[in-house]
Amino acid sequence: MLHRLVDLRKEKKWSLQETADRLGIAKSTYAGYESGYREPSLQALSEIADLYGVTVDYILNRDNHKYPIIELEKLLTTEDSMLSLDEIPLTIEDLCDCIAFIRVKRGVKEVLPK
Repeated sequence: MLHRLVDLRKEKKWSLQETADRLGIAKSTYAGYESGYREPSLQALSEIADLYGVTVDYILNRDNHKYPIIELEKLLTTEDSMLSLDEIPLTIEDLCDCIAFIRVKRGVKEVLPK
């Protein structure tokens, strides 16, 4: 969990203080989560996952899928960001197949569940 919290924060280019402020907690509390000195409560874990837009399982190293499937569904159903190929809208299954193909090509063994 520790390295994922650090990596997620650095991806956003946020300081410890900025991240703590966004969560409404003390900087020392969030720093404790990143260092392993403290363990976040279930509520705090949920809030951290929401802040970064990832799953709790990803933060806990239980899953390598950073983004929840629901985000893919939102992407496919939002009118202003409709994904299509050859002018035919993609389904969630199409997108999962694309992701699986790319992961196989990259040598990643895990694939999205259908």
